[in-house]
Amino acid sequence: MASAATPTGFSLLRQSTTTSRTRSSLLQLSPSSSSSSSSSLSFRPATLRRLGFAAADPLLALTVASRVRSFGAGNGVRGVVSMAKKSVGDLSGADLKGKKVFVRADLNVPLDDKQNITDDTRIRAAVPTIQYLIKNGAKVILSSHLGRPKGVTPKFSLAPLVPRLSELLGIQVVKADDSIGPEVEKLVASLPDGGVLLLENVRFYKEEEKNDPEHAKKLASLADLYVNDAFGTAHRAHASTEGVTKYLKPSVAGFLLQKELDYLVGAVSNPKRPFAAIVGGSKVSSKIGVIESLLEKVDILLLGGGMIFTFYKAQGLSVGSSLVEEDKLDLATSLLGKAKAKGVSLLLPSDVVIADKFAPDANSQVVPASAIPDGWMGLDIGPDSVKTFNEALDTTKTIIWNGPMGVFEFDKFAVGTEAVAKKLAELSGKGVTTIIGGGDSVAAVEKVGVASVMSHISTGGGASLELLEGKELPGVLALDEATPVAVRLRAGSPMGLHTRLSPSSEDEGTPKAVGLHSFPRLHLCSNGPGDFPGPSSTFSRTAAHSLHLVVG
Repeated sequence: MASAATPTGFSLLRQSTTTSRTRSSLLQLSPSSSSSSSSSLSFRPATLRRLGFAAADPLLALTVASRVRSFGAGNGVRGVVSMAKKSVGDLSGADLKGKKVFVRADLNVPLDDKQNITDDTRIRAAVPTIQYLIKNGAKVILSSHLGRPKGVTPKFSLAPLVPRLSELLGIQVVKADDSIGPEVEKLVASLPDGGVLLLENVRFYKEEEKNDPEHAKKLASLADLYVNDAFGTAHRAHASTEGVTKYLKPSVAGFLLQKELDYLVGAVSNPKRPFAAIVGGSKVSSKIGVIESLLEKVDILLLGGGMIFTFYKAQGLSVGSSLVEEDKLDLATSLLGKAKAKGVSLLLPSDVVIADKFAPDANSQVVPASAIPDGWMGLDIGPDSVKTFNEALDTTKTIIWNGPMGVFEFDKFAVGTEAVAKKLAELSGKGVTTIIGGGDSVAAVEKVGVASVMSHISTGGGASLELLEGKELPGVLALDEATPVAVRLRAGSPMGLHTRLSPSSEDEGTPKAVGLHSFPRLHLCSNGPGDFPGPSSTFSRTAAHSLHLVVG
């Protein structure tokens, strides 16, 4: 445990006497062993309300827990959660056939000087939602931003995206020269079922980022319903991400947005344990919210990047010319204290790679973290730290990573970051849930070539950070709530505790049993012998305003 007295000491043992804790921000149900009545159950209030989410009704949850306990031995139900945001997967062919669907995607891909796409990750991530709409006969009106244009800026046109988008979808995508207006309306009117029209950059209008109601109304007038699949902009209340939802119903989440919530809320809030977070980056100030939020959830917290030198100096160590935020020294001390109080094993690097200047060709050497000489600066974590971090990660079942361990843009100081990426890839192959929380961490795993083996790579930079911090995402809040789910609980087979009922599209009004991984789904986490085998560590319905259960 890194304490105020010993910044380079390591401990994987909890500092508190409690051997088992549940720090999930979802509703927690803790059945008492002394009584089988529901009145003996205690629960924690949800903290997801700031995200626009909330847990199940407490009294109803207690009833469900009590019923589940009656099925036999075990520790009972840990949590009951259901996503309240309607998904595009909830819309059938009958809902979509011939309908004009306004899809807000995040196609903000990097282009080189010749307007060639250098990384098509975001385009590929948007394909599943678009293909689902095409398959079901919808008329897709696709919108996105690109770059940060100031008015109409040709170099930020979406035209270079059309060939690759058409190739991935297997159809010819039509491109509009504007995002609103008579010409766009004509193109929409001529769009066939299963066709795709790509609007021009929505940020060519200043009214987009101002979330101007009249502009939002013009965008919405093109369509019958709305799908938001742009997680990267879900933290912005813009006309195409929030404003249009006031005029288009239903307004639902796309598959990508839903997956992001599954991992960044679901897997993080109720993870397989031990749960570790790796947080890097140059400044403590940019990660304060993330660190404070994760301290409520994780078992192990590994810190790297430039921020570690603020922690070192706060503990009286010499840091040479390393980056330090002088006004955050008290904060660093406070965070160390919080980690100790919460029983979180906070690990700081025991050695660092230092350089005589900030440059790719700088002279470098490895020194203990407590022995950085004057005139030298730390630019990466050292080999002993890599070894210790790896040993800590070997004990885990869930890992989230946000931020590099050093200046990985310089090959000489990328070793620590690349080692973390390779370790996560190794653990992912062993069944550990690995979540890359956006930003430079994504660039790091792509550079190493291990992106494809990670459990989830977030497409959002700022959105990922804000979600991990517990901030509201306007683009998520604006979406429709899901239809209440009726759940039947029964004893018997291993699947007996997670069958849901939903109206069959073939036989309207007739309940039909649907498997656990259908949409929407219910997850009842149980802990004892004879319990049903749990699903994956994600929840398709994590963002819960409420959970409606019919116990029968």
